[in-house]
Amino acid sequence: MNLHLENKVVIVSGGARGIGEGITRILAEEGAFPVIIGRDETDNQKLVEELMNMGLKAAFVTAELTEPNACKEAVEKVIAAYGTIHCVVNNAGVNDNVGLQYGSYAGFISSYQKNVVHYYLLVQHALPELIKNKGSIVNISSKVSETGQGDTSGYAAANGARNALTREWAVELLKYNIRVNAVIVAECYTPLYEQWVNTFDRPEKKMESITEKIPLGKRMTTAHEIGSTVAFLLSVKSSHTTGQLVYVDGGYVHLDRAL
Repeated sequence: MNLHLENKVVIVSGGARGIGEGITRILAEEGAFPVIIGRDETDNQKLVEELMNMGLKAAFVTAELTEPNACKEAVEKVIAAYGTIHCVVNNAGVNDNVGLQYGSYAGFISSYQKNVVHYYLLVQHALPELIKNKGSIVNISSKVSETGQGDTSGYAAANGARNALTREWAVELLKYNIRVNAVIVAECYTPLYEQWVNTFDRPEKKMESITEKIPLGKRMTTAHEIGSTVAFLLSVKSSHTTGQLVYVDGGYVHLDRAL
């Protein structure tokens, strides 16, 4: 299927590793021009060089997205270098385990800075170009906004905000024909996920206990699968889809645990 993403300039926050890397790779393979915005210049450059060596288009801007001015400057750099912005994929964030009983005000606010404030700022600064191009926005969110997880109040609240912003922006931007959707992730295997699993005494048993609860295939979702759904939602092939929370999770959130 031709998604007609050729030469579309797409910002992907946190697009060099994990789920973001999967999104960047799929967009590049579809002929788009993904521009990674992330804090680690080494990771950014490594992926961009790999894609370019494959004959694909990609670029990056190194920025610490928890700093508000850095969000503005990053968007300005993308526009100055590549002329416009057609789409934004908000992906950067971290499950920082800021809980309720042992959390703190500072930690809770910091979690919002890490996980949702830059979603708002990147879109706000990119909005004039998105309006011009009748662009599209995809927010990456997490199942913890619905299922809970325990000891992660900050991350859960931030993902609830991501979902709410998706619907709010879909309404506000209707008049510009800008579509806004979210992809909800449950258990997706990434290097960071692997690092977490390896903190357990028996990582293989921990993985088994997780995958047996995933109805479809009893396996983890891949970053490639997340990326494919994101690319579809950005494309004209989903031209009448907006305000949706799309679950790419093998049925983890909604299907009966008896399965």
